[in-house]
Amino acid sequence: MSDARSKSSATQEEKSHGALVTSQEVDIGAEFTAGKVIHLDPEEALRLRRKLDWHLLPLMCVLYLVTFIDKITLGQSAVLGIIKSNHLSANQFNWLGTIFFLSYLVFIYPQSLALQRWPVGKWMSINVFIWSIALFCHAACKSFGGLFAARFVLGVCEGAITPGFMIVMAMFYTRAEQMQRTGYWFLMNGAAVVILGFLAFGCIHIKTPGFEPWQWLIIITGILTLITAALFWFFFPDSPTNAWFLTPEERIKVVARVRENQAGVENKSFKKEQVIEALTDPKTWLFAFFAGSSTIWNSLTNQRQIILNLFGFSLIQTTLLGCVDGVIDMLAVYLGVTIAARWKNGKAWTAMLSYVPSVIGTILVATLPGTNKIGLLFSYWISIWGIVPFVIFLSWVGMSTSGHTKRITVNAIVLIAYAIGNAAGPFIWQSKYKPRNRVPFAIISACSVTSAFVLFVIRQYLASQNRKKDEQAASGEEDKYDEVYITVMEDGKAVEKKVDKAFQDLTDLQNREFRYVL
Repeated sequence: MSDARSKSSATQEEKSHGALVTSQEVDIGAEFTAGKVIHLDPEEALRLRRKLDWHLLPLMCVLYLVTFIDKITLGQSAVLGIIKSNHLSANQFNWLGTIFFLSYLVFIYPQSLALQRWPVGKWMSINVFIWSIALFCHAACKSFGGLFAARFVLGVCEGAITPGFMIVMAMFYTRAEQMQRTGYWFLMNGAAVVILGFLAFGCIHIKTPGFEPWQWLIIITGILTLITAALFWFFFPDSPTNAWFLTPEERIKVVARVRENQAGVENKSFKKEQVIEALTDPKTWLFAFFAGSSTIWNSLTNQRQIILNLFGFSLIQTTLLGCVDGVIDMLAVYLGVTIAARWKNGKAWTAMLSYVPSVIGTILVATLPGTNKIGLLFSYWISIWGIVPFVIFLSWVGMSTSGHTKRITVNAIVLIAYAIGNAAGPFIWQSKYKPRNRVPFAIISACSVTSAFVLFVIRQYLASQNRKKDEQAASGEEDKYDEVYITVMEDGKAVEKKVDKAFQDLTDLQNREFRYVL
């Protein structure tokens, strides 16, 4: 081998048998597995998956639990006195829900870039620590301005959580496994509602001079968040290649296990061409449109206690009934992701069908007589099924995107649209629509129907892309990514090893072997 060839740092250098690439251009899995013979039988793969589940999912669930508790603490605090203590108008209270998502919107892409550049687990830990400090600051606030600033910081830090989790899912799990595991940590939203309901019920009975129940609720949740930040820093891995709970051999096998995703593990190099592809890929904007329209529904989160109170239930009844919301939330998400995971090519259909009870529930809330408290309550509970489609969709986005820079760009665009929907949602709840809130529930119904249609369009588009890839594969046309090599050290010598397509950091459009999940 000539010196020029062995020391090449060019993007791709043509060779008689293919192209030579540097480790910076390909996925970390390329160099990690190059030249290694990896035998992974089904029993071993199952053992590794269980090991990953035991070490990753509990921490992810705890983190998602406490951050969601923190987010909905504002809504629970509304019935514990935060509005009166801070002299908030209805519009100012709505702005506190909106500013969280506006700051989230502004910082989501910088946060996504940071997650690519820095170790994922450590970066999330830092953000959760800052989050806990901002949460403690809520308790010291006496005006709209103070709460506004604290909520702004929460939104900034939130930008690292969901995209970080999406990256972790793609790094450690196969596509067949990602749906249910995404559902598991999303179940924590419902668990958070239940736990916060009981915490709030307990705080109602705390009588301390100069320190109100809503402030105690903030302090308690802040302590839980601070503990979680520490646990995440010390125990959550940054990638399969350095996971503390895996042996060196197991790390290689975990990387090999996700080869079937055709999406790699991780690449720390920013690739401009992948950003351009993400921006020009039609499905990116279909994903974004769904994320924006579907999350108008989320405005119910901060309003749920107020809505139940307007149905005619007392403060204590409202607090305890809110726990039922969480149970229904958990049941709906669990059934939804389980069906979606087991129904072959049925992810979009499951999400669309989940809108049926949600739309029925919102229509009934808007049309039943105001004296029918029980009917209104059960109709509201039925509407909670509207959370399911977004959970399925979130994992679907990750399964449908390859190329690390493209993935973090698409994730950011989708979550920006998610933030826009969440920021706009609170403003449909105006005082003039109370007590029945017919207009807000009508808007939510319309958005749900629109979102279901968008899911159908996405599915049809992805199916057409799969057909095109099948035609390309059948044509026998040469693929320039079939013969790509990387130089690795083997027994003290530089040796060129072929790089599997799964670890070339190719985008889903570049990789002919990539197929979209339907």
